[in-house]
Amino acid sequence: MFLDITGTLHVLFGWMAKFQFLSAVLALNFIVVAFLIVLTLLMGRIYCSIICPLGVFQDFIAWLGKSVQRNRYTYSEGKSLLRILFLVLFVVAMIAGISVIPALLAPYSSYGRMVTMMFQPLYQLLNNGLAAVAERMDSYAFYSVDVWMKSLPTLIIAVISIVVISVLAWRNGRTYCNTICPVGTVLGFVARFARLKIVLDDTKCKKCGKCARNCKAACIDYKNCKVDYSRCVVCGDCLENCSFDAITYGHRKTILKEIDVIKKKQSSAEVDTGKRAFLTSAVMTMGAIGYAQEKKKVDGGYAVIEDKVAPQRNTEIVPPGALSIKNFLSHCTACQLCVSECPNNVLRPSTDLLHLMQPTMSYERGFCRPECTRCSEVCPTGAIKPISKADKSSTQIGHAVWVKENCLVLKNEIACGNCERHCPTGAITMTMVEALESEDGRVPIVPVVDEGRCIGCGACEQVCPSRPYPAIYVEGLEHHHTI
Repeated sequence: MFLDITGTLHVLFGWMAKFQFLSAVLALNFIVVAFLIVLTLLMGRIYCSIICPLGVFQDFIAWLGKSVQRNRYTYSEGKSLLRILFLVLFVVAMIAGISVIPALLAPYSSYGRMVTMMFQPLYQLLNNGLAAVAERMDSYAFYSVDVWMKSLPTLIIAVISIVVISVLAWRNGRTYCNTICPVGTVLGFVARFARLKIVLDDTKCKKCGKCARNCKAACIDYKNCKVDYSRCVVCGDCLENCSFDAITYGHRKTILKEIDVIKKKQSSAEVDTGKRAFLTSAVMTMGAIGYAQEKKKVDGGYAVIEDKVAPQRNTEIVPPGALSIKNFLSHCTACQLCVSECPNNVLRPSTDLLHLMQPTMSYERGFCRPECTRCSEVCPTGAIKPISKADKSSTQIGHAVWVKENCLVLKNEIACGNCERHCPTGAITMTMVEALESEDGRVPIVPVVDEGRCIGCGACEQVCPSRPYPAIYVEGLEHHHTI
């Protein structure tokens, strides 16, 4: 979904994003939250092995590490105090509206940041290469897309995130999940009461330690035949590596009773240890991180066209469906899914320290087309609520502001009218304004904005030829209106 440039995969797999635990909590999706809690109460932290993409990514890195050195893990005591501190920090930051900390700690946000900022550009470059080859063959099976730097700070954080998480996964397996991740901490507490658990049979165990050396959660104390169920992610690796069938996955009390019977009879009994695989593997190709520098755009091969610079807005712009800036910022976890899905290059990670990495809108590369609702379709947290195309066309997220000092009509004394021609709502008209009459008696025809009709789509700002700052730009609204 994060790599998709066609906008079709979310139709089939959009539900997967909504099944992320934190996303469901923020979206008040009680059915999904209840399902995940019941699933954990029944089977343990299977969510972390199968549903969480960051968990699967860590398993992939751990698998690579295992190919270099087998039997590499060791049992370690749980860092309960550290886990609680991270969870408290996360909750306090969410309540206080400090979005940077939740964005750094939330697992789905970390995964989305890495894929969107690092893997998506590589995928797009590969797509553009195929498009160039197809074009030479008179085929349009592929089409090229813009590859550009959405946010340098977010890219740097993504690089640091993938290095830290990969090193931890390579050396110690699920250290991130069992130390830092707030979702892992919450589900770990619930998993203590799970019905089905990993159980070690001390009548069969030979204390070889093979299970502990293959446990990426470092939760098996084979010397005492105990398992820390708050950290166990039910990956099944211990089941597969035990040579003595001393490990069983099932109802713990029932299994312990059977073991007691065996001890009393002083005889061995076969215990069904049907080996199971819970992990759905994800394969991704990791390559060098590189961004092709944008070439300067040239008009006719002669005049260099200066790139646009985003204007300084008093109020930021958030997408239609967000309802208000407050609702958007309080629900957004900066997972970057809407950024990766935006086909108009409008959404990008914010560089504002208070809301770092949360999406913001700007119109240097495109405008928010009234017929596009992709971001509202993929948002899993309720930060951008689903909105129809008809409703979007009548939702005012901002209004256009004319800056006469930048307008070419006054600066170069030429006729323009780009903003009027491209306004989809007819909110801009080119009008003679006598108050701007020049010394030679010429009354200029300049843009006049009808704020009652403007929806803040940014079409006028995007097509304005003034450089580097546009002569007309969009100011956001704290609360969205319907016009």
